[in-house]
Order: sequence, then C-alpha cells, then structure tokens
Amino acid sequence: MNRKQAFIIATLLVLIVCAGILATKVNSPLYTDAGELTQTTDASKEDFFTASKLKRDNEYNSLVPTYQAGAADPEADKDAKAAMSKKLQQITDNNQNEKKIETQLKGKGYADSFCQINDEKVSVYVKAEKITAKEAADIKNLVLGITKIKDVEISFKQ
Repeated sequence: MNRKQAFIIATLLVLIVCAGILATKVNSPLYTDAGELTQTTDASKEDFFTASKLKRDNEYNSLVPTYQAGAADPEADKDAKAAMSKKLQQITDNNQNEKKIETQLKGKGYADSFCQINDEKVSVYVKAEKITAKEAADIKNLVLGITKIKDVEISFKQ
C-alpha cells in the first residue's frame, strides 16, 4: 500500500466518524412546541444529568466501532493503524475516567454529577444548590488525580 492509499483510507475513516457524530445530532429532536417547552424546562433541571450521560454514551458507542475497524483494517498503513489505536485508547480512557469521577463525586455526597473530558479540558457538573471554594478545590483535585488534566471547569445545577 502506498502513501496515497493510506491517506485516502485515513480520510475516509475521519469522514465516517464525522458522519456518525452528525447522525447522532440529527436524530435528536429538532423542535419542541410551546407546551413541551414549559413542561421540559422544569424536567430538564432534573434530567440534565441523565440526558447528558445518555448523549455521551451514545457518542462513545458510535465512535468506538469506527476506530476499532480502522485499527484492525489489514490493508491500512501501519501509521494509520497506530493513530486509530491511539485515538481508540484515548476515547476509552476518557470514558472510564468520566465514569470514575462521577462515581467518586457520588461517594462524596453529591446527588448526581456529569463529567466530560474534551482534549485537555474537563467539565464537571454537580447537582447542588451552590458550591463553596473548598468543594470546588476538592473536585478539581479529584479530577486532577484521575485525569492529570489541570484545566477543570466546575458548574452546579439544582
């Protein structure tokens, strides 16, 4: 296989990933009527955590097979396979770390939480009326200990 073929395969794999992400976004509801909007405003406060986790898990489940196929493709270039394997490992590690952080936050007494790792930034949402500076520092230390990422954004939702 020459470089041109490897480039074409890598480009196609990236397009497949983009198509998967786009398909996930397109399959979500495109509109709500006024009655639903007032009804879901209150529910969205309680369902934010569940909906966010479900969306994250759906994206994870759509990305993993694509990267697995790319890493296992016998005709792919060695460098392309290595890149796919590395990205697959990163996605898997991030997913496990997100769930580990959420579990540990629940152990610290938070009713619910949602964590998302994007490249070199971690966003954490906890179900609370307010967060003190000490609680924020504890959460940041927890995230830093698990992910080794220093850029942590902490928010709270009721």
